[in-house]
Amino acid sequence: MAVQLGLSDSPAAQFLGIRRGPDRRQAERRATSRSGHDRRRGDRRRKTFSSLIFSLLTIAFPSQVNLAVLRTQIPLVALQMLPSASVLPSARVSVSISFTPVPPREAYEGLIKEAAKRYRVEAKLIRSVMQTESAFNPVAVSSAGALGLMQLMPELAEELGVTDPFDPRENIMAGARHLRRLLDVHGGNVTLAVASYNAGEGAVARYGTVPPYPETQNYVIKVTRLLSRTR
Repeated sequence: MAVQLGLSDSPAAQFLGIRRGPDRRQAERRATSRSGHDRRRGDRRRKTFSSLIFSLLTIAFPSQVNLAVLRTQIPLVALQMLPSASVLPSARVSVSISFTPVPPREAYEGLIKEAAKRYRVEAKLIRSVMQTESAFNPVAVSSAGALGLMQLMPELAEELGVTDPFDPRENIMAGARHLRRLLDVHGGNVTLAVASYNAGEGAVARYGTVPPYPETQNYVIKVTRLLSRTR
């Protein structure tokens, strides 16, 4: 009877769940495949869950999450999914920024040398005029309205193409260019060029020498002294 039931295709056998040999093996294979699929899906869920737990711990306790704790709380397979830097003990990093003050007369050396080379004016002369004019203050404004390091009057700055007179580079380049022009006008005479820088070309031309203005005379003396100190 058992053999007959095992091989039977009768409705009664199908009702009782009795299957022939090939049907039984096929059903077992399907069951095995389904079991493996369920196991892999379960592994993926556990990995995702472990990763989520680690992320939450890292956000909540960034300075306390370390490898030792993770090894006891999160499966190893989850740790293998994470970057190694994520499980290293956190380090306290301190950043120290220090500034070395630069003396005012040295702050614009690079620009002064560039202007001196471009316009063939002694760097010492540019520096001396700058010191006398603004004491190396890039935002200096005189009572007459002169602006910046080389104290350019607005009309002169516009003539020389300066868009921002408080920009150190623009100001120095324009001042050096103006000095070059004055030196050419006076045949290289530094004293007359300096006097013209302060009082204007017209005043020097009118007197043929340094104008008898106390401000201009003092200005020329100061610039000349600064030049003699640096030569």
